[in-house]
Amino acid sequence: MNKAVATPLDPTFSPTAAPSASGAPSPAVLRLTVSEFRCYRRAEVVTDGYGVVLTGPNGAGKTNLLEAVSFLAPGRGLRRAGLAEIERHGATARWAVSAAVTQPGGPVTIGTGRDPDAGAESERRMVRIDGQPQRGPAVLGDYMALSWLTPAMDRLFADGSSARRRFVDRLALGFDPDHARRVAAYEQAMRERAKLLEAGNADPAWLDALEATMAGEGVAVAAARSQLVARLAALAAAADGPFPAPALAMTGELALWLETMPALEAEERLVASLARARRRDAETGRAGAGPHRDDLAVVFRAKNQPARLCSTGEQKAMLVAIVLAHARLVAAERGRAPMLLLDEIAAHLDAQRRAALFQEIGRIGCQAWMTGTDEMLFAPLAGRARFFRVADATVQPR
Repeated sequence: MNKAVATPLDPTFSPTAAPSASGAPSPAVLRLTVSEFRCYRRAEVVTDGYGVVLTGPNGAGKTNLLEAVSFLAPGRGLRRAGLAEIERHGATARWAVSAAVTQPGGPVTIGTGRDPDAGAESERRMVRIDGQPQRGPAVLGDYMALSWLTPAMDRLFADGSSARRRFVDRLALGFDPDHARRVAAYEQAMRERAKLLEAGNADPAWLDALEATMAGEGVAVAAARSQLVARLAALAAAADGPFPAPALAMTGELALWLETMPALEAEERLVASLARARRRDAETGRAGAGPHRDDLAVVFRAKNQPARLCSTGEQKAMLVAIVLAHARLVAAERGRAPMLLLDEIAAHLDAQRRAALFQEIGRIGCQAWMTGTDEMLFAPLAGRARFFRVADATVQPR
């Protein structure tokens, strides 16, 4: 369909990457370039800071572009895929993603990809900022905050607790880029402890050290999750609009401890619990206590019904409500809204909720990348987003 494209001088200009209340622009991709990434030998998307709408048939490569953007932040990306899986079939070089990204001091270029100097099966990811090598992906948290919704997350409330913990951890990164390091340190110590227990006859001093690490990092992780979820719950409950207000809480033994005692006392209690459970944990192969056993509880407040029992449309609407509440909270506290990656976002949302979503994205001032098969569903964004048609691993502006 034909669209009148606004310019920054046009009074109708309203890019989703609008300046925040602090005056600094929220992170937005100005130009994205991918090479040897999934189905793409090479592709480029120029946004000029506007939101992005990618439409085309299923399997055309729309989600692959969102996944590429997701690697501009710390973590394993939108699909949690191994780095070797991402390489285009038949590629003669390692995959790479490069983007010009708005920052308070002016645009920077972020480059990332599978390390070309590592072995054939290497899972090492390199990062460059303005061409300068960085120590690892964790530094990306200083430049980008991202959250996303994908069709695979439509079952988030019905599936296992690990996916819900990862969802909360991704949101926590929007406030503290070091959260990912603490999660990784906790999980590494937990794996090493499990190996020692399985082998038997481990030096108690080694176990003491690992359990101390698990307690210190684990309590910090659990506290960050609980505090964030409590604040999101308050913000979501106060929201007035077509999206349901979910009741949110972190549940589990460690989350409960943090409600009733100081963090230091919770650390000491977790250390003692791990030490007592060594024989049992050796038999089960995993730690019986820690933040890896906590969960996100979500209730549809209006019906007082657990989210897992709600309809698909209600669950999708609650997920959108949580992500929007998170974006508002990040924008208010950090002065810069996170980027949103919304894959097939129009599915299960009626016209009223689609319009409300588009309006709220503009109000928050975040750049959103959205995909769908039907371009007409995004018609309200004409002049406020760049539209691209994706087909057969090619990207063409509309």
